[in-house]
Amino acid sequence: MRLVIIGNGITGVTAALTARRLQPTATITLISDETEHHFSRTALMYVYMGHLRYQDIKPYEDWFWRENRLDLLHATATALDPDQQTVLLSTGQHLGYDKLLLATGSVSRYADWPGRHLRGVQGLYNLPDLEKMTRDTHGIRHGVVVGGGLIGVELAEMLHTRNIGATVLVREQHYWSAILPPEESHLVQQQFDENHVPVRYQTELREILGDADGRVRAIVTTAGEEIACQWVGLAIGVTPNLGLAQSSLVETDRGILVDALLQTSVPNVYAAGDCAQHRQPGAGEVPVEQLWYTGRMQGETVAHTLCGQPTPYRRGIWFNSAKFFNLEYQTYGQVPARATDGIESFYWQHPGGHHALRINFAAAGRRAVTGFNALGLRLRHEVCARWIEDQTPVHTVLEQLGAANFDPEFFRRHEPAIIRQFNQQYPQRPAVLKRRKGLFSSKNEK
Repeated sequence: MRLVIIGNGITGVTAALTARRLQPTATITLISDETEHHFSRTALMYVYMGHLRYQDIKPYEDWFWRENRLDLLHATATALDPDQQTVLLSTGQHLGYDKLLLATGSVSRYADWPGRHLRGVQGLYNLPDLEKMTRDTHGIRHGVVVGGGLIGVELAEMLHTRNIGATVLVREQHYWSAILPPEESHLVQQQFDENHVPVRYQTELREILGDADGRVRAIVTTAGEEIACQWVGLAIGVTPNLGLAQSSLVETDRGILVDALLQTSVPNVYAAGDCAQHRQPGAGEVPVEQLWYTGRMQGETVAHTLCGQPTPYRRGIWFNSAKFFNLEYQTYGQVPARATDGIESFYWQHPGGHHALRINFAAAGRRAVTGFNALGLRLRHEVCARWIEDQTPVHTVLEQLGAANFDPEFFRRHEPAIIRQFNQQYPQRPAVLKRRKGLFSSKNEK
């Protein structure tokens, strides 16, 4: 089998490695116009901040690809001929395939703001973006970040570590209001405050102003405020990279449309990861999943189908994680930003404001847990997912809560305080924390 994969991100590389294991004799080629070798996209910010070097974010040594007989081509795929089953590359080469996987990822979203083409205006998604940001923020005094999602807080932190002032514009009433309940959003705002990064809520960008050299000199908000700056980071989201698909008559909508097997409208052509859009997503799931872990899962799943083992994609329990300056965040299952009928929400927060836990559960019946938000607490993925899958009653979860904690040994444990607050809020059936040998001591229960 000749397998060609367009894209060497987490989805494409996972598919290639899985296919190599399933088909030891297959010819597997990865094509990327970004970099020759795979790197960890989520670690780009740490290269900018000086914590890592570029070579440190390459999960595999350069010899790894040759040893595993994975061919790497640093080129752009410009056209697809489904009838001849070939891909045309920017090098002029026509590359034949038996199976083709489009794992083209995302591109930064840009709005039609005046001045968006000025030097110093950019998003952050790929390695060229990092190189551009490193160059254009050198020696500047102030930057503006437009958008309040995960990339927005990363950009603010990146600037902060280089002693560059930053102002963040967020059009919602509180940070990430479509995802986070108000209490969790408030904890993130505390991180902005503690790091002296001002946030303008219910404020949008109206115009970017340039100087005589074509570089950013200021922005103007919809409130009419002019903020002097020398760099503007656009963090208003990403959109599936559809360039190759749209030029090749592959059916698209927001993303490349795929069925349960991740097959496109074109025979022998599949799509997975950020660029794919599920025609029939599962209940409570979204059609376009743009997360690292779902990209990995889709890459592994589609590889089985490509290798003759048809395997429908099943995402399973929702999971995501992030870091807001010094505040770690994890979410499992369904934890909507607003109250949901039939669901109760228990929320505990440490008085210091750096630790919080939310547990959502059914208001009736077995009172099964439906989701978790953890901030400043580290919970085991497999434990939380199993509780949700098994529809474990909330009292059972609280009694076994220590089983989910994977904080380092000498970190303070908060389970007793969480139990006390739950019993105060729901006194009809108090929960009792089950002690496990070595799990708690009088010292760490204080």
